[in-house]
Amino acid sequence: MATVKLTPEAAEQLDRLPKAIHERVLRLLERLGKWPNISGAKALSGNLAGWYRLRTGDYRVRFFIREETVMVDQIGHRKDFYES
Repeated sequence: MATVKLTPEAAEQLDRLPKAIHERVLRLLERLGKWPNISGAKALSGNLAGWYRLRTGDYRVRFFIREETVMVDQIGHRKDFYES
């Protein structure tokens, strides 16, 4: 089991999501607590190497792993998710 932490920016992004999406993302965050025994996580490449993402519909959660901690740093719609 891992500890899931959100950066302040990710927490703010989570709060701004539409209610239905917010609930779906919360379920993803619960699943992240079972890292590494989760399905659907994709390792990112290029300048985002070392990061992972989970998706729910058109929304993405980006995170990285530090020891027993899953750090979520971005939550958002796919249209501008990979720009930063």
